[in-house]
Amino acid sequence: MRFSIALIAACAAAVQAGVFTQKKYDDISISGGTAGNAEQEALSVFSALDMNNLAGADDADIDFLKSVNSICNDAEDEAFNPAIDAATGDAADALQRGKIKNKVLKLEASVIRLMIQQAQGEDVSADLAKESKKLQNNIKQDEDEAGNESTFLSFDATTS
Repeated sequence: MRFSIALIAACAAAVQAGVFTQKKYDDISISGGTAGNAEQEALSVFSALDMNNLAGADDADIDFLKSVNSICNDAEDEAFNPAIDAATGDAADALQRGKIKNKVLKLEASVIRLMIQQAQGEDVSADLAKESKKLQNNIKQDEDEAGNESTFLSFDATTS
């Protein structure tokens, strides 16, 4: 009987574990390639999450999403902004498109995190509305540049 209880407890712990694993920024970055499809690219980064059962998401998933937001913010401040400031012409434009795609990833992580918190009973509606508006603005900027080159910048950071 003890074996069965221990097995059940182990299975329950495994089921409750987060669906995301630690990732390097460069492995989740969507900044390169071409503009126009950042929303789908960002959603694919989070595809392991069951969007039909956000209430069942684990604290580890929330922590992962928070860390994606954080490292994307750092990449924007420490990599994209200085590179854009130093560039001109087409190179600066391609870097700006990469920055917008990075923002879509960052904001998608925030919106999904807030949707999880809301599904779990927290009142985050004001924050969700604010972040969703920012996300939609950046998605539109990305779509407006569809087909144009977007520059990937490597950045040394890791999610939690």
